[in-house]
Amino acid sequence: MQDVAREPGPAGTTLTATRGWLERLWAGIADRGRAYADVPGLGLPPLERARLLARALLSERGEASGAAVARELHEACGQLAGPDRIAFFRFLAEEFAPDPAKLRAAAEAWLSAPGVDAAARLAEAAEAPRQELLRRMNMAPGGTAALVALREELLGLTRGEPALRVLDSDLRHLFASWFNRGFLELRRIDWQTPAAVLEKLIRYEAVHEIQGWDDLRRRLQADRRCFGFFHPALPGEPLIFVEVALVRGMAEAVQPLLARGEAPAAPREADTAIFYSISNCQEGLRGISFGNFLIKQVVEELKAELPQLTRFATLSPVPGFRRWLEKQGAMEELDGLADADWTTDESKREALRAPLLRAAAAYLTQRNDGKATDPVARFHLGNGARLERINFLGNTSPRGIRESFGVMVNYLYDRDRIEANHERFVQSGEVVRSPAVDALLKPSQAPRSPFARLLGSEEKPAGRPG
Repeated sequence: MQDVAREPGPAGTTLTATRGWLERLWAGIADRGRAYADVPGLGLPPLERARLLARALLSERGEASGAAVARELHEACGQLAGPDRIAFFRFLAEEFAPDPAKLRAAAEAWLSAPGVDAAARLAEAAEAPRQELLRRMNMAPGGTAALVALREELLGLTRGEPALRVLDSDLRHLFASWFNRGFLELRRIDWQTPAAVLEKLIRYEAVHEIQGWDDLRRRLQADRRCFGFFHPALPGEPLIFVEVALVRGMAEAVQPLLARGEAPAAPREADTAIFYSISNCQEGLRGISFGNFLIKQVVEELKAELPQLTRFATLSPVPGFRRWLEKQGAMEELDGLADADWTTDESKREALRAPLLRAAAAYLTQRNDGKATDPVARFHLGNGARLERINFLGNTSPRGIRESFGVMVNYLYDRDRIEANHERFVQSGEVVRSPAVDALLKPSQAPRSPFARLLGSEEKPAGRPG
């Protein structure tokens, strides 16, 4: 019989959330293994008990008893707070490092006789016992979620506690395997999805804030789609999700896509799928890439459902644009940009249109150490998208104006060119872009061009349209 938890539904109904099968499996094993486990430290102070449990867990040989000790260790960790908690993290980082003597011997053996076997022994000696301890902690019921939460906590501590970086590095290394694409499940999220998951969409939306249940309902109607990646160890927790608008033509502004007053359009009349928001949900999985797989798989899902779709593109923010302009010292050269009313004053708005678009084109095609300067551009170009169009006042929300003066970008995912574009970007840093973006990069014929020095005196070489 499945374990269930009752969750309130979006309209006051009650929905049933199924407990993950992995959690049920390990809970049963831990329950049975408790009789065989040597659980040390009962009655000791929490920090001392947690240290004893960690050592005991690494020495356990039985699977069931190991799961039981792992559960005790997680419970002991949960009782630690303040200095004791940081002291335990330091203990994990320092106590379970590689054995220096074994590592030195393995390294010397490889140097004297390089070979496959010697390299394997060196790799084995270099792996910290801490990684095996973390693997065993993962066997506890809810162990994966606890370790993801632990890394989220570590990310906020490593700057002041550099000794903890090795623990963070080990967790990231393990998560790259545990959250490999082969373990992820793509699910469509709609109004029938359990309320507990829908509530998390509202909480995790990081690009365009969801203003409650009515706003969420509009984003899940017939001309919208939402997909997320899930993992069997975190069944009710989306790892990342993408919101899609089914429209006619290439959307150039986000406010119409977010408007709640209009009735949904017929999805089979759409010719374009616009990916207008992609949100990572688990801070503890920072640095583990999901988005590239998500977009490509969603493109295939949409094409299978709606064969008439001919374009797949994003409507993306440009989060670093304002900071870049300020760093270039270009803000003073844009008359009126500092005025609070420039977006509503037609004369000021039109005077700023051309220079802002040209500056955005320069920013988005700049490379820093062979990579795109803007993080969102780096993500989409690295996935094989083409820099298709730069939109003036595409996002007039306070956040959009604050981050990028309202500029938004369409990145085009051409199913036939994704891999070729990806290779050109990762191999040479080439930003594949459309003729429209190339036109923005040509030297201005205007007598006064504030961004001539940013664009350079000569036209930049074009990345041939992908």
